[in-house]
Amino acid sequence: MASSVFLLDLKGKPLIARDYRGDIPLTAIDRFMPLLQEREDEEGTGLPVMTENGVTYLHLREKDVYMVALTRKNTNAMTLLQFLHHLSKVFTEYFKTIEEESIRDNFVIIYELLDEMMDYGVPQITEPKILQEYITQESHMLEITPRPPMAVTNAVSWRSEGISYRKNEVFLDVVESINMLVNPKGNVLSSDIQGAIKMKVYLSGMPELRLGLNDKVMFESTGRSAKGKAVEMEDIRFHQCVRLSKFESDRTISFIPPDGEFELMSYRLNTQLKPLIWCESVVESH
Repeated sequence: MASSVFLLDLKGKPLIARDYRGDIPLTAIDRFMPLLQEREDEEGTGLPVMTENGVTYLHLREKDVYMVALTRKNTNAMTLLQFLHHLSKVFTEYFKTIEEESIRDNFVIIYELLDEMMDYGVPQITEPKILQEYITQESHMLEITPRPPMAVTNAVSWRSEGISYRKNEVFLDVVESINMLVNPKGNVLSSDIQGAIKMKVYLSGMPELRLGLNDKVMFESTGRSAKGKAVEMEDIRFHQCVRLSKFESDRTISFIPPDGEFELMSYRLNTQLKPLIWCESVVESH
């Protein structure tokens, strides 16, 4: 639960300030830059979460803009950091790039977005496509005030109703990258796979999709033999559309997808791998 959200320039001067709860004075943001510099001197890098005098500062940097959330509550830090990432994603959808100049040029629409995306310090609507349906940069030109879409009050806040396509299509891509640590003798010390399932969905109505995985936990729970084809996934992170209770019960990914392109899930596989490509360098001194 955030008390306030600030957008600052590189010098720490507030560009945008939104107070949600009124339990932290706005002057508390003046301590952010000195505190950040102190942490950088001590730790060698800026920490995303810092605390001083009972106030917790959580921040994210985008080019020459700091996005900072302040709180006094014993809140979930990852929730607020994730909100700042969603805020950055929404701003990018609206302004294409997050810079000090774009913030100054669009402060009216930014205040509208901050009011819709967070209510009394609690994150609400964070899907850019839903926000773009009723918060537009040209809204002052409309003769009739647009009504908020049903998705704002629905349980499915990431998808609008009434979507229709002549041709229903679903595209799924599995993107994986390999990380390896190799010693000078050529022995692999550690290796893992970072993966993500990315989808493009063009379906009519409110479809419910199900996706099954060759998950080792599922095979063991059902007593079936995996025959070496099962994988043990770690650090799984789902899109908000996934029904977590369904996944916990039978390891089935059940969801009503957003419209268009999105990342369904990301994961990590801790497995021993052999290098696909091996490069050796020869250094000659002259």
